[in-house]
Amino acid sequence: MYDILNGIMDEIRDFRASHKNIKVVPKVKPDEIRDFLADRYDFKDSVSIEKVFDDVKYTMRKWSLHVTDPRYFGLFDPQVTLPSIIADTLTALYNPQLASWSHAPAANEIENFTLNYFLRKFGMDPGKGFANFTTGGAESNLTAVLLALTAKFPEYGNNGLRSLKKQPVFYISEETHDSFNKIAHITGLGRNTVRVIGVDDNLKIDTFKLRKTIESDIRSGFKPFLAVGTAGTTAAGIIDPLDKLAGICSEYGLWFHVDAAWGGAAVLVPEYGNYFKGLERADSITCDAHKWLAVSMGGGMFFTRDRKNALNTFKIEAGYMPDKTKETIDTYASTIQWSRRFIGLKLFMTMAVLGEREMAEMIKKQVLLGEKLRRKLKHDGWIIVNKTPLPVVCFTHPRITKGELKPADIISEIYDRQDTWISETTLKSDMNVLRACITNYESTEKDILFLAAQLKELIEGEY
Repeated sequence: MYDILNGIMDEIRDFRASHKNIKVVPKVKPDEIRDFLADRYDFKDSVSIEKVFDDVKYTMRKWSLHVTDPRYFGLFDPQVTLPSIIADTLTALYNPQLASWSHAPAANEIENFTLNYFLRKFGMDPGKGFANFTTGGAESNLTAVLLALTAKFPEYGNNGLRSLKKQPVFYISEETHDSFNKIAHITGLGRNTVRVIGVDDNLKIDTFKLRKTIESDIRSGFKPFLAVGTAGTTAAGIIDPLDKLAGICSEYGLWFHVDAAWGGAAVLVPEYGNYFKGLERADSITCDAHKWLAVSMGGGMFFTRDRKNALNTFKIEAGYMPDKTKETIDTYASTIQWSRRFIGLKLFMTMAVLGEREMAEMIKKQVLLGEKLRRKLKHDGWIIVNKTPLPVVCFTHPRITKGELKPADIISEIYDRQDTWISETTLKSDMNVLRACITNYESTEKDILFLAAQLKELIEGEY
């Protein structure tokens, strides 16, 4: 048993030391992996833990897109901190059940301590607000919609949507995360209740169009109840005009939710505060620690300034659950989840070991690398198509705009080389561009230049 535990420690050390030498992009088809597993396992006969461990190591190294590599410039998947790895291991070891406070006093208080720190960072009062860890941004955004429905329609909780006199509608931009379309389906609102507002030339939600759409809906007999702003859109890293959105929501009595799943981590950097003006006015906020705070999947967070409404939304009594402990809140009666693992330990340990200042420096370093990448791409003839202070760079090239090449052609060649990873994205519904995001604290200027050199070679060459 101790040999395998030592083997796990050896694998952690070895992979973190050598992962930069492993190909970023795997070349594999589904049947190759399926055949590998079928040849070795049928779940009828036992297999030694050592053999299983070796097989898992082999498959994960050979057949993974290595998002922890500093030359992975894709979605918001960072290299994770060592404290986060240790935290997930300890969580599996102790296996605390956080549904009720009495079952996991230490774990619940560690999470509350961490969440209260971020509540204050987001301009909310821990004494009046509420926060919880989630599986990720989609769950946090779903929580926001449920809280908004409960706050704006008191009869909704007991009698459902059919009891409402007017059809609820809510507002997102065409750059907002697509989870809200699924949420409209899940909640029973229906996907047609989502009003998708166009964006301006800088890909920010057009507040003039938003206001006009709200007024049109009111005249048509609908009931607007929620508007969503984004602090760092997935495709282009755009920060919506949060202060203007907050004003519109206040004027029309809408719940104001900010999806800051990625960009919200920047609240640790005081000098970036002006970029997020209005965030402190939000009724609720989504922020994912497993994005820019460099902890492992999944570590979402949800914040609201209205604790009473949050508790009302998820209130429940179950005779088989332990009695509530005085001066505490049980998560099964205050969140979507019931049984829940110790999600928050990895963020607590990361913040405790690195500290606010070092975390802020990591974020600032990545922002500077994003600026350097923009300058280098411009120098090489690329066209930057998004404007954001955050390190998401969307770009195209005259050869692409003339129709000589497609972004997919370049992406395919980059993946075939296996040394780096970027993505293709669509902006304003019809503009296909290349996208590179710096979200790894191990990325360096050398990695940025490597990407730029590959892109220059591909755009200038014939392949």
